[in-house]
Formats: sequence, structure tokens, C-alpha cells
Amino acid sequence: MKLLAMMICGLMLSACAIGPDYKRPEVIEPVQFKEAQGWRQANPSDSLARGAWWELYGDRQLNDLVVRLNASNQTVAQAEARFRQAKALVRSSRGAFYPSVDLSVGKTRASQGTGSSSASLSSSSSGIRDTLNAQLGVSWEADIWGKLRRGLEANEASAEASSADLAAMRLSQQSELVQSYLQLRVMDEQTRLLQATLDTYQRSLKMTENQYRAGVAGKDAIAQAQTQLKTTQASLIDLIWQRAQLENAIAVLIGEAPANFNLAVSKDIPALPQIPVSLPSQLLERRPDIASAERSVIAANANIGVAKAAYYPDLTLSLAGGYSSSTYEDWISLPNRFWSVGPKLAMTLFDGGQRSAEVDRTVASYDETVAKYRQTVLDGFREVENYMVQLKVLADEAVVSNEALEAARESLRLTENQYKAGLIAYLDVVTVQATALSNERTVLTLLQSRLVASVQLIAALGGGWEGQTSLAEKE
Repeated sequence: MKLLAMMICGLMLSACAIGPDYKRPEVIEPVQFKEAQGWRQANPSDSLARGAWWELYGDRQLNDLVVRLNASNQTVAQAEARFRQAKALVRSSRGAFYPSVDLSVGKTRASQGTGSSSASLSSSSSGIRDTLNAQLGVSWEADIWGKLRRGLEANEASAEASSADLAAMRLSQQSELVQSYLQLRVMDEQTRLLQATLDTYQRSLKMTENQYRAGVAGKDAIAQAQTQLKTTQASLIDLIWQRAQLENAIAVLIGEAPANFNLAVSKDIPALPQIPVSLPSQLLERRPDIASAERSVIAANANIGVAKAAYYPDLTLSLAGGYSSSTYEDWISLPNRFWSVGPKLAMTLFDGGQRSAEVDRTVASYDETVAKYRQTVLDGFREVENYMVQLKVLADEAVVSNEALEAARESLRLTENQYKAGLIAYLDVVTVQATALSNERTVLTLLQSRLVASVQLIAALGGGWEGQTSLAEKE
């Protein structure tokens, strides 16, 4: 009855837990983004598929590549393995709440001298005795001060942080893949542009050579035409290795050897999507790196409770029983049985300030994680603002560049007609052609920059990731 009373008392005391309860740290949170004017606000019925944000670009091949990345990317696999390790620690922490049962079976041989002093011990004969033991023991630590619960809380928060880290790593790899793919597709269009330009320059060179033979044009016109042709050929060759690098990067991202991967040329460039923008407060829930930073704060807060619980005594209830005999015969029998039961209260009276130092360390660690969380939030707001203003500026620049391109095309048409009519020299044509080609490439480069910036903005907004439920709720 006394033992039962102590167990009940321990359970009642275990309702409390030493250490501070968690409260989310305050952060500087704007009402809305500074650059949000003109953007469509996100809502539950938006076009952004939950998780599959890359589908906004409407490219089936891109979707297939991301699926392969999710299954085979080795960087993501590393993060997933770390998450499984964290979940195993949570299961281990939960196991500490239950009694531990030990079984031991062994044989010992012992000797003891018969003398009363060291001199007589060395000269006397000693007896040798064999002892056979079979013992079953049960022990249970009452979590009176909440040390075990705080430890479980810390490990659960760490596991949830690891889950968010996994999501952040997956989002980062997906973003890198989508950016590489979009750049590659724009590069395909640039290659077609240069190839078409080369064909035009080849015809111009042939026409200039005919005019030279007819005495209409000089050798300088041929040299200019050849220079223009070879310069464009060099630019086309430069695009070949740039595309190869992007293709190899995509191969590694999907877990494939570059030698075994080939991405066929396509004539289609994915369209720039309409990106819904959420409120700054929602960013705290949507970005996995911010969620990870906050859950690290939760873990650090719980570790303070673990450190403070070391000041208080530990109560352990134990029960043991078994059989002990000097011979195998009738070893397991009632006369050879033994048992023991009782509580044990243990605490450290003096440790030279180790516990105090550990509490100070955990408090300092908590302050560090709070600062890191706040900085991660600020960095998240900064990235969203940067990419939003970048897309705005690039959109305005694209309008002007398209107008310049139309003017350059018209100027080229008029100049070529004048040259065919013999009104101007070929040098004038070369200058206008170079300007037109430069404008064509500028428009494509701006499109590439806008596509890349759109991916970066989606990633900065958290992609399609949503905050996960706690491990306790899921299990």
C-alpha cells in the first residue's frame, strides 16, 4: 500500500513540468508587402495547386522532371534520412515514459580468503564458489518534474523542424530545376534566332559577293559581311556549351548521370504565370525555412526545462526477482528464489556549478534560436519584396524592349530595301542588322529573367508548402 501510494503521488506530481511554456517570439510583421500593389492576393481557390506549384507553367515535360526529382534527388534523400533519424529520437523519448524490463542470466565464480590480514590472506587457502543467477527486473522513473516530457517536447519540435528542413530542401531543389529548365527553353529559342540570322547573313554575303563580281560593291563590303557572319557563328557555338551545362545540371537534380540524360530541343517556351501573393502573416506559415526556425525555438525552450529539472531529485521505482543457486540442479526452484522491491530517490547535492552552467547554456541557446528565427522572417520578407519589384521592373522593361524591337525590325526592312536599290553602302546594313539582332536577344534575355524571377518569387512565398501538423497529432 505504501508503494502504491508513492506511485500515485508521483503521478500527481508529474502533472507539472519545470521550465517555461513556449510562446512564439514577436517579430516585425508588416500589414502588407510594400510592392504588393497590382498583385492578385492568394485565396483558397487560387490557381496554385497545393504543393505542385511548377504546374503553373503548363509544361508537361517540366512536370515529369519534377516528379523524377522528388523521387531520385540525392540531396533531398539526405534531408529525408535526417528526418527519419529525428522521428526515431521521438519514439525513443516516448519509450522513456514506460517501465523498462530487464532479464539477465549468468554464472559467476568467486573466491574469498579466510585470513584477517593481507599477510594471512596471501598465505591462506581460498574457497571457490560458483553462483548461478536468473533475474527479471522492472524499473520505472516517475516524471515528477517534467524532465522526460520536456525532452519529448524538444525532440518532437526538432523532428518537426527536420520535416520543415526537408520541405525547404525539396523546394530549393525544385526551384533550381525549374529555373534551369526555363533558361534552357529560352536558350533553345535564342539558338533558333541565331540560326535564322545566320541564314540571312549567309544570303547577304552571297549577294554581296555577286555585287562585287558585278563591280557594284567593293571588297570591304565582303569583309564586313564575313565578319558579321563569323561573329554570329561564334555566338551560336557559345550557346551550345551553355545549354549543355543546364542540361547536365538538370540530370544531376533528377538523380541521373549526365551521360545518360538528354533533353530534346523544344519550340515552346512556358508562359509567364500569374502569381498570387499571400499576406505577410501567411508567409510565416507557408515558408518551410521559417517554420523550421520557429520549431528550433520550441526545442530550445523545452531544453531549458530539461536543464532546470536536473536540480530536483529523480524518483525511480524498481522491482526485481529471480533464482540463485550454486548448482544447476534445482536451480529454478522455490528455495532458491529471491526478490526485491522499493523506490529510490536520488539527487545531486554538489556538482561544482555544472547544472547552473547547463541552464545558462540552454537559455543562451534559446536566445540564439529566437534571433535566428527573427532574422529568417526578415530575410523572407526581403526576398519577397525583392522579387516582386524585380518582376515589376522587368515587365516595364519588356514593354519598352518590345517597342524597340519593332522599331529595329522596321528600320532593318527599310535599310535592306535601300541597299538592294543601291542607295546606301553595306556598312549601313550591317549596323542596322546588328542592332536588330541585339534587340531580338535582349527581348529573349528579359523573358528568361522574368521566368527565373517568377520561380524565385514562388519559392520565396513558400511554394505550395503548408505548415504540417505536429507529430503527436499525426500519430
